[in-house]
Amino acid sequence: MDIIYEDNHLIALNKHSGEMVQGDRTGDIPLSEQLKDFIKVRDNKPGNVFVGVIHRIDRPVSGVTVFAKTSKALGRMNLLVRERHFHKIYWAIVQNRPPKDKDTLVHYLRKNEAQNKSYVVAGNVKGALEASLSYTLAGASDRYFLLEIDLHTGRHHQIRAQLAAIGCPIRGDLKYGFPRSNTDGSISLHARQISFVHPIKKEPIIIVAPTPADRLWSAVATVVNCQLSIVNCQLG
Repeated sequence: MDIIYEDNHLIALNKHSGEMVQGDRTGDIPLSEQLKDFIKVRDNKPGNVFVGVIHRIDRPVSGVTVFAKTSKALGRMNLLVRERHFHKIYWAIVQNRPPKDKDTLVHYLRKNEAQNKSYVVAGNVKGALEASLSYTLAGASDRYFLLEIDLHTGRHHQIRAQLAAIGCPIRGDLKYGFPRSNTDGSISLHARQISFVHPIKKEPIIIVAPTPADRLWSAVATVVNCQLSIVNCQLG
């Protein structure tokens, strides 16, 4: 378990690409069940262990995922999510420079259950849901661009579909138009940060997930840190 935050009520993991948060038809053991077994052994608990799923991120995506350790925390965190007080920031690596360095995207998405894919459609299409996010160009190399994404809504495959709609499919995301897969089966989308007010302690919580340990993500993180250092020096 790659634990990046824990208290008596909540636990957050840095999910690796390929891990799934909650069970599906594949029958693979999800993180929620692995976490129950881990806590039971680690804390020597004689009875059942409670782990509640608060939110999900796609299987090929990495990054911070928060679980509840009590039913009280789960109920209150679900309320935060519904009322959009559960703030998520993602990092995405794309090969094409976006039309603008900073923008807010609003589309209508419709999920195709058979394909497990969401499509951008007109707003009057039956089943269409409004999806909104803001992005900022946070860094660039000679081949790739890093976008920092502030997610406003939580639609199915929202970031993947919306970035593809502006000509910027995420690296490795064959389903949404990138020409080739990543060697490890991941897509270059990382849930970088989650922030909220703790449902019990009433304190602001910010949880940041380190980027995956591969060469491209390491290079991207280095570029961003260098840019932040320059900005901090200028401000200082």
